[in-house]
Amino acid sequence: MTATLTERPPRSRTDKTGGARTRASRTGTSAWTPWLYLLPALAVLGALLVYPVYQLGLISFLEYTQAQVSGGEPTSFRGLGNYTALLTDPQFRQVLLATVVFAAACVAGTLAVGCALAVLLTRVRALPRLALMLAALGAWATPAVTGSTVWVFLFDADFGPVNKLLGLGDFSWTYGRYSAFALVLLEVVWCSFPFVMVTVYAGIRAVPTEILEAAALDGASPWRIWRTVTAPLLRPILAVVTIQSVIWDFKVFTQIYVMTNGGGIAGQNLVLNVYAYQQAFASSQYSLGAAIGVVMLLILLAVTLVYLRMLRRQGEEL
Repeated sequence: MTATLTERPPRSRTDKTGGARTRASRTGTSAWTPWLYLLPALAVLGALLVYPVYQLGLISFLEYTQAQVSGGEPTSFRGLGNYTALLTDPQFRQVLLATVVFAAACVAGTLAVGCALAVLLTRVRALPRLALMLAALGAWATPAVTGSTVWVFLFDADFGPVNKLLGLGDFSWTYGRYSAFALVLLEVVWCSFPFVMVTVYAGIRAVPTEILEAAALDGASPWRIWRTVTAPLLRPILAVVTIQSVIWDFKVFTQIYVMTNGGGIAGQNLVLNVYAYQQAFASSQYSLGAAIGVVMLLILLAVTLVYLRMLRRQGEEL
């Protein structure tokens, strides 16, 4: 008996690209089925996000002030004129630098406090853990205006209990530039760390206990266990909370506006969001305010993309 051997034809490029279609046909689904499920969400995002961003960008290229809003003057196209005016404005550069430094300090403080308390939650009993969780969630659920008002009262120069406890007399926290920024930073960290704490705590609980016990048996300290074992395993979660904190803290508005009374004395505590509000609504320079909004959007997109690319280079899946 002789066996006839036939060569298997090489797999064509169409076979490789058609693998997804073959699998979809086997399961009885179409390649467009996932997009059909996502269509309602994409429609909502398009209405709530894409169109406002388009309008923001459009206004940033126009001459759009109170005269154009009231119809007294026609709207004219300025091109990059608004952006040129911003980049050549020394106050804008100063506010941009202050915003970057302030946001970085807020993100670092929020991550440090949130991660530390998340580790603490894994080391205390059920009742203290429940009390800490309720207190943190209470701070998280407090509206920004309410929280800012309470913090201003706590650090008030005349009636605040903090100055009395520290023996600072009538020291005004909101008078100096750095003390005002420090006060706002404390409030931002206070209302932001619960998100980091709860998210990181959930991630820690998902880490296998055998790994942590093995590291402890090898003589590793709690700090080294966190730095060399827990943190690398939680890198995707830490990426999410870091990006979220950057977005939140870079566009802080309510805390600065309420606690420094609109940006501090002579605008010494301005950040980009408050500066855009002043330009758009206080000065009726709506096109300049829109240009500041576009600049903020581009900065946040750049930071997010760079951070995600760094994680992809390290082999992390998000």
